[in-house]
Amino acid sequence: MYRYPDERGKFGRFGGRYVPETLMQALEELDEARRTILPDPAFRRELHELLTTYVGRPTPLTYAERLSEAVGGARIFLKREDLTHTGAHKINNALGQGLLAKRMGKRRLVAETGAGQHGVATATVAARLGLSCTVYMGEVDTRRQRLNVFRMRLLGAEVVPVTAGSRTLKDAVNEAIRDWVAHVDDTHYLLGSVVGPHPYPALVRDLQRIIGDEAKAQLREATGRLPNVVVACVGGGSNAMGIFTAFLEDDGVALVGVEAAGKGLDTDAHAATLTKGRPGVLHGMYTYLIQDDDGNVQEVHSISAGLDYPGVGPEHAFLKETGRATYVAVTDAEALEAVKLLARTEGILPALESAHAVAEAVRRAREMDKDAIVLVCLSGRGDKDVETIHHHLGGDL
Repeated sequence: MYRYPDERGKFGRFGGRYVPETLMQALEELDEARRTILPDPAFRRELHELLTTYVGRPTPLTYAERLSEAVGGARIFLKREDLTHTGAHKINNALGQGLLAKRMGKRRLVAETGAGQHGVATATVAARLGLSCTVYMGEVDTRRQRLNVFRMRLLGAEVVPVTAGSRTLKDAVNEAIRDWVAHVDDTHYLLGSVVGPHPYPALVRDLQRIIGDEAKAQLREATGRLPNVVVACVGGGSNAMGIFTAFLEDDGVALVGVEAAGKGLDTDAHAATLTKGRPGVLHGMYTYLIQDDDGNVQEVHSISAGLDYPGVGPEHAFLKETGRATYVAVTDAEALEAVKLLARTEGILPALESAHAVAEAVRRAREMDKDAIVLVCLSGRGDKDVETIHHHLGGDL
């Protein structure tokens, strides 16, 4: 039976807790809350009620019939996290951690965001629960996701542009951690992915597992069987762990994570951590990183702000090394082609993150029999990316 992390927060040799002494008590407090409050029936009822009446769960499972016909191979099904309140899977985790923080007596949330979807989800939850909220965002990302910056401010959150380093998600995480260290008594750091020190990777995974549990039941009802392949994009990797977890013990189901190959794996402009990186320590965890020969974390690139991160969740590193999941990479250009294909065959504009998964699903489905099934986690909708997509495709439509 799959039981990870262990009591030290490890997934094999990955994960753990590599943090300053000042954070250890806060992490112990959070882990205690995870183990005692999350299973509490009253907490589960409150979370379920809000997931149903506020978030809009269960999200639909859509058979992408015209896309499947255009591809000419396996049937492709889409798990529609793009149809949640705020438009991405991020709201599942933000709501769960927001309720947990309130139970722990915290009055303030801090968060980091890359594509803005986690920031919007956190700002939304803070408004709903009556908590104050500060969101750190790399200056580069504030420009390419300016609509989401406005949405967060409209929801009452303070958005702090980060001008250090590469001015993207990695640097936003650094600033959020510094804020948390300084205000740990009344503040909860609402981490948005399956990254960071223990217990965050397990906490976020467990709050996102609802994606896979719903999809598994819905696919069985629709087809009477499990998928052959489950495909999801991977930056930090929360939507992927959310859908993978339900299928980890189903040996006949292949799990495929899709990273950002950016401008190509033969360049330095990519974010393919598991494909091109090697193990090291970042943001309190031991995992795969993009780093130079001296161990310095390098800048990465993706057209998708949400995949523009030099690390990855430690459970993904474990699944890669054990062979339970396979990780591949899709370029910016391939993701843009997937946006066009899904838009024109299904009337759905995917987020650029999700488009990476769609591109890989199409590639695999073409080589599979027509009775095979490919399940794709459509992690978010593309409204936030329209300006970026227009910039790259405006003259090519």
